[in-house]
Amino acid sequence: MDLNKTIAKLGSWIVTVTVFLFALFLIINYPMGYYFVCLILPLGFIVMTAGLHNECENDRKVAANTGLILAAIYGTFIMLVYFAQLTTVNNEQLTEQAANLLEFGKFGLIFNYDLLGYGMMALSTFFTGLSIKAENKADKWLKALMMIHGVFYFSCTFMPMTGIFSKMSSGGDGLGGRFALVAWCVYFFPIGILSFLHFRKR
Repeated sequence: MDLNKTIAKLGSWIVTVTVFLFALFLIINYPMGYYFVCLILPLGFIVMTAGLHNECENDRKVAANTGLILAAIYGTFIMLVYFAQLTTVNNEQLTEQAANLLEFGKFGLIFNYDLLGYGMMALSTFFTGLSIKAENKADKWLKALMMIHGVFYFSCTFMPMTGIFSKMSSGGDGLGGRFALVAWCVYFFPIGILSFLHFRKR
């Protein structure tokens, strides 16, 4: 058994399932559900990225190394964000000031860290996609989807600096934000599937 391929397939499977569940919990508006799956998603993403990194050719190692390092940075930010929601925010009585900083729905510091994390994920997919040598149609789609996903880096990183999200905390039911996240899930879901197929063929 090729353990490298097996673990990489597992990572892709985790990405696929967690992105699907993320979309489902967003649609039914069950925050604790999507907080939990967002705690698991980075693990799958790091493993999937490591699998793609492992098989890349020497002339693409810089791109692959960059993608893997950025995946680890993404995982660190996102796991801190959602572990805080599932533990401190969920279990403790927070002061108003602490709530403004730590509650995800307040669009404060913790929300901005979440966006920064997903900005790092977008850069990770760009560099990882750059490292892929596409040998068939499915791989070409995987490479294109990962590299195009890199565009999200700019909105995730720079939009919070405009203060647009802090203004959202004063009102609204969050439907627009949930719709945008569901749209992201629809985009990212095929990346998990195509990665799984990629490793299975290998």
